[in-house]
Formats: sequence, C-alpha cells, structure tokens
Amino acid sequence: TGLPLMVDGEEWENGKLIEKKVKPKNLKEDYGDMCLAADGFAHVIPEHKYLIVECLRELGYKVGMTGDGVNDAPALKIADVGIAVDGATDAAGAAADIQLTQPGLAAIIDGIVIAREIFVRIRNFLTYRIAATLQLLFFFFIAVFAFKPVDYQPDDSDDTTWPDYFHMPVLMLMLITVLNDGALIAIGYDNVVPSKTPAVWNLRVLFTVGGVLAAVACLSSLILLYMLLVGSFGDLTYGQITASIYLKVSVSDFLTLFSARTGDNWFWTSSPHWVVMTAASVALSTSTLIACLWPMSYPDNVETEGLLYAAPRAMFVYIWLYCIGWWFVQDAAKVLTFHLLHKHNLFNINDTGVVVLRQSTLDFMAESDAAKVSLLSAQDA
Repeated sequence: TGLPLMVDGEEWENGKLIEKKVKPKNLKEDYGDMCLAADGFAHVIPEHKYLIVECLRELGYKVGMTGDGVNDAPALKIADVGIAVDGATDAAGAAADIQLTQPGLAAIIDGIVIAREIFVRIRNFLTYRIAATLQLLFFFFIAVFAFKPVDYQPDDSDDTTWPDYFHMPVLMLMLITVLNDGALIAIGYDNVVPSKTPAVWNLRVLFTVGGVLAAVACLSSLILLYMLLVGSFGDLTYGQITASIYLKVSVSDFLTLFSARTGDNWFWTSSPHWVVMTAASVALSTSTLIACLWPMSYPDNVETEGLLYAAPRAMFVYIWLYCIGWWFVQDAAKVLTFHLLHKHNLFNINDTGVVVLRQSTLDFMAESDAAKVSLLSAQDA
C-alpha cells in the first residue's frame, strides 16, 4: 500500500472517538485497525493522543511517544517509553521516561542502538553462564558415578591408593568460579554487533544453545579424564590427574566465553574488546600457573600435584592443545545449532520485535487505498 493514510482528528468528534470525555469501551476493536494503518494524525487534541497510544498498547504493541508540551503529557505518561524532547515543558518532562538534552530526534536512534548493544551483552552473559554452570554440574555429577580411579591405578604405582570415586578439592572449584566470574565482569565492555531488528527474549533458545556448548565441553572433559586414568599420556600420578582436570575445566570455561559472545557466528567473526582479552588472559595464565605449580598436597584428602614437578612436564601444553581442538568442535556445534533453529524456526527463533500487522489492518489499508484511488480518479475526471 503506497498511498499515505492521514486521519483527521476533527472527524473523530460527534461521539466517534471521544464521547463525553470517556474512553470508548471497545477502543481496540473499533479503532485498532485505523490507529495501526494511519501514517499520521492531524487536528488531534490531548485526549486523542492519549487514546491513540492506549489503543496501540491494548493491541499488545510496545509504544513510544515523543512530545514537548503540556498537551502531550497524558500520552507520554501512558506510553511504554515516553520521550520528552529538548526544551520540553516541565509537565512533559515529568511525565516522560526519557528527557533528551539535544535538539532533534536523532538521539533516539543512538539510544536504540545502545539498548540493542546492551541486550546482546546480556544475552551473551546468560548464554555463557548457562553453559559454564551446566558443564561443571554435569561433568562432576557424571564423573563421580562413571569413574572409579582405584580400578585404573597401575600395579607398579608408588602412589597411595587412588580414591574410590573421582572428585576435586573444593579449593580448586572455588578458584575456577572466582577466576571465571572475575573475567566475566569484563563482558560489559565487550564489542558487540547490535541486531538490525528489535530484539526479543527467547529463553528456550538461550538454554538450547547454552546446553549445546555445555554438552561439548562436558564430553571433552569426560574423555580427557578417561584418557588420563588409562595412561594415554604415560604413567601419571593421581596428583597430576587432579591438576590436569582442573586446568582442562578452567580453560574450557574461558574458551566457552569466546564462543558464547558471538551468537550464531563463528568466534573469530567479532574481535573482543581489549578489556575482555586482558581479563581472560590474566585468568587463563593464573589457572595455568596454579595447575603447573601447585605443591604436592592433599586438600580434602585428594592428592594434588603441579604438572611441572613430574614427567611429562609438557602436560599442560598437551591439555591446552586438547582444549583448543575441542573449542573448534564446540563452536561448530553452536553454529550448526543456530542453523537448524533458524532453518526450521524452532522455538520461534525467527520472530523479532518487528511490527506485524494483523489481517484486519491489512484489509483496512487496502480498502483505504482503493477509496483514495477512486477519489483521485473522480477528481481527474
């Protein structure tokens, strides 16, 4: 429909839209199509503005309203986002949610872009937090029941008897959590690409993607634990196995952050902010040093020994390479998950905040266009 539709407020009088200063009982049913289809309104009074905004809100739309005068205050107050422009009256400023301090409306566009960037950062944070939590939860839950280290202890081992079930010292778990959270704070400064359309929350997609990231990281940790227990890297002490798993879980958690922050794209498509890189580098370096230099001890009765104190002293390098290899697998699984979600519109992932007009409104617009074409044809004749 290419012809603009302008609605004259004077035509609403005589009991049409405002009757005895009382809101119509069937506002959205009687006037919803008109309010949605209109490109502009003329000769409106404060009551008209209020009812237009209220009608759109009753239809389920999020409504923004700009204004500068006292007559705009009721509509600014009822709108989901009321924006008082620069130089607005005190009444308009008090009724609005946002007060612009620069002339013009261009600042609204900047606000929308900033809001969408914030949305992406929050989404990335939640995706990572879901993935990291599920990875830790399921890995240790499965490892406790699936592996009995004493059954894998070599006969010629000089170690004390290996434990009946796998677990890690609480202190190491606390270090993983503290270092992860410390690095995660920096995501508020991360570089992000705002969406081209209004964003909406989709928790089912968040948990699905976070679950896929967690599943790959958990699987890789379980496989590494089995390889360590059966001696794939040589005859390790149980203390080295404990330190190795600590390093693996820590590195996987941090690398998962870089997969989560790019959404449905590959992790290399968007460069992280230098603050994020610095925080991650410090956290990863600290975790590696802890795993390498942890003194021989028995925290929580779990033998723990730094990886540099016994052969193979390059064990931390092998674990790093192992984690990076699985990182590519993890990111590929994420991209494939998004591809399938978008292709089949699972969980309504393709739905956005873009306004979708109902059929009755489209019919109303078509009828209005037809009437205008007829009128123009009659005038030309």
